[in-house]
Amino acid sequence: LYGASPMSPSRLAEGLERIGPVFSQLYGQSECYPIAVLPKADHDVLRPALLSACGFPTSACTVALLDEAGEPVPLGEPGEICVRAAHAMTEYWQQPELTKEVQAGGWLHTGDVARADEQGRLYIVDRKKDMIISGGFNVYPREVEDVLTSHPAVSSAAVVGVADPKWGEAVQAVIVLKAGAVATPEELVSLVKERKGPLHAPKSVRFVQSLPLTSLGKVDKKALRQSSSN
Repeated sequence: LYGASPMSPSRLAEGLERIGPVFSQLYGQSECYPIAVLPKADHDVLRPALLSACGFPTSACTVALLDEAGEPVPLGEPGEICVRAAHAMTEYWQQPELTKEVQAGGWLHTGDVARADEQGRLYIVDRKKDMIISGGFNVYPREVEDVLTSHPAVSSAAVVGVADPKWGEAVQAVIVLKAGAVATPEELVSLVKERKGPLHAPKSVRFVQSLPLTSLGKVDKKALRQSSSN
């Protein structure tokens, strides 16, 4: 079982090839866990698109993908994962305003943005707070990160928005290369342009030895944004 943060589809495919069809994913958060499950049957290298899914809502959860107005989004469009469940949290300790915000409309608002397919699987595109608005367009970092980590020289990647006088926010890629591997910024930018289009392509690329992590072992996007602005 794996969870806690997104896994790159290319890394998951490597795991399936090396270890075998033994993986299942649980998606949720401290406020409500689990919310969805991606079963072993969907961990299929012959259906690579499924490797980016976080699975089907569990029977204990009612899940809706809602827009900023609290209305359901059309099938295939991104919306915030909102949940109703008996095991969802009651409140944040001594934080009534935050509790009210997160439970608006009678839903638990997870802060995760996802799309759904016709079978009901959820595909998280990113955290709502990590979304980059560049030139008036929404860019979801995880989608760019998944493209970057598919490059054979890339060990890990993180994408953040940095202040830019022209674009408002510019997409920046922070890359850790595999030992002894070589990749140029130009070829990484070209890869994203080819897979996702020019709007998602990084305006800059930084190479680092390692990515900063939070105490929970997740990539610290706040620290990356701060180091990019220094």
